[in-house]
Amino acid sequence: MMFKSALLIFRNEIKCELRTRYAANSLVMFILVTVSIIRFAIGEEKTENEIINGLLWVSVFFSNAAGITRTFVKEEEKETSLALKLSTLPHPVFLGKLFYNFVLSFVVNVFIVVLFIAVNDLRIENHYGFWIVVLLGNFGLVASSTIISAIISKADSRSSLYPVLAFPVLIPLLISIIFATNLACNGATFQELIPEVQILISYAVVVTTASFMLFGFVWND
Repeated sequence: MMFKSALLIFRNEIKCELRTRYAANSLVMFILVTVSIIRFAIGEEKTENEIINGLLWVSVFFSNAAGITRTFVKEEEKETSLALKLSTLPHPVFLGKLFYNFVLSFVVNVFIVVLFIAVNDLRIENHYGFWIVVLLGNFGLVASSTIISAIISKADSRSSLYPVLAFPVLIPLLISIIFATNLACNGATFQELIPEVQILISYAVVVTTASFMLFGFVWND
């Protein structure tokens, strides 16, 4: 029953996004501007792959901040949160929003990576390991950002509150992601990536479990 309700919420989020395209349009413009500025700043000079990779994840972090933070804020702005609270339990709401954020964020991340490869000359030696790290890192980012989005939706200064709450939570994840993608870009084997992959999996499991358990208190507050 819980997963059925979560699936309905996920489908509703997808339908709303396809109808309005609010998040998609704003994120596409944000990404294009960000990648273009980085390209102009680098110029014709050959930049180390590690620096390009770091800039990649800076772009991913802020694009997630621009997109995922709207997940619960829009419910408060449209005054639909009360109807959602009356129609279903908190856990299906969290799972439905989490699935939607994961799909949206992964599509955005793929778009960013493709642009960095095409425009900023990001070189990837181990594509298999790289995309596994991106997938796991993306889930960790989404799990953290979803519960943070629910928290800041109740606040007045929403835009300034996200970086304050997200930075201490996401900094260990981002360090691990950047290190792992650097290894993959430099041709490390999957065996060499296993320690970082284990960290990413552990982070995703812990954060998702904690968020799932705490969401009811945040949502009903």
